[in-house]
Amino acid sequence: MSRQNAAWWFLAPALIVLGLFFLLPVIAALLLSLTDYDLYALADVRNLRFVALANYWDLLHLPLFWSALGHTCYFVIVGVPLSIATSLGAALLLNSPLARFKPFFRTALFAPVVTTVVAVAVIWRYLFNTKYGWANYGLSGLGIDPIDWLGDPHWAMPTIILFAVWKNFGYNMIIFLAGLQAIPADLYEAARIDGASVPSQFRHITLPMLAPTLLMVSILTVSGYFQLFAEPYVMTEGGPLQSTTSVLYLMYEEGFKWWNLGSASAVAFLLFVIMFVVTAGMLRLSRRKVVV
Repeated sequence: MSRQNAAWWFLAPALIVLGLFFLLPVIAALLLSLTDYDLYALADVRNLRFVALANYWDLLHLPLFWSALGHTCYFVIVGVPLSIATSLGAALLLNSPLARFKPFFRTALFAPVVTTVVAVAVIWRYLFNTKYGWANYGLSGLGIDPIDWLGDPHWAMPTIILFAVWKNFGYNMIIFLAGLQAIPADLYEAARIDGASVPSQFRHITLPMLAPTLLMVSILTVSGYFQLFAEPYVMTEGGPLQSTTSVLYLMYEEGFKWWNLGSASAVAFLLFVIMFVVTAGMLRLSRRKVVV
């Protein structure tokens, strides 16, 4: 048996699993988005009709879709830089030679990542409760009036962003920490001998050497934050006044609340197209900077 045939035999089990549990469902969802599959079609398949791109056309003319997309973009634009900055800052502190008890802090800071989103979101609902939450209790000690964190349309999304940053920054922190430990120490030693300050070392050594890691973390974080669902589902249920309704939350409501499964599939593929365009733009921008 040739090497090529042997390789295909070894890859076959994984390819079969991916085909059955990933590729086929994706193709089925794409076909579903071209139909008006709803509760009536679920009861009798003869009610199913092929509508081509009508679901996509209707979504593009639906104000709620654009509102949900705006909320999702707001979450991504604000949350991603905050998450990356927090992750990088924590990684720099843990990578410092002055840091003590590094294994303990690595575990403690990574712990929110492995906790269940729903359970932690419920706890955060109590922390930011208007009447007896610890957040308003701390503000009252400073003489500031209580804030309706999850009931005010102006504060609901920032509260969810704060929760998401706290929940997810530990994952990127570990990746950044691995990237920082891969930078040769000789570069920093040479820079110190030449009289470079700590900010200069960070700007001219750490950031350039960390650029590939930063790109990967940015893409992963953007992709993850575009799929905002669990946080508003548990903490606000898309409110108040639909101010925290995300694209994925809209897909959930279309598919499992109103049983418009064809429209829900269309929402999913529109979100995929948006994520693909944003990711491709980030890759192209990074390549352009490398060339420059």
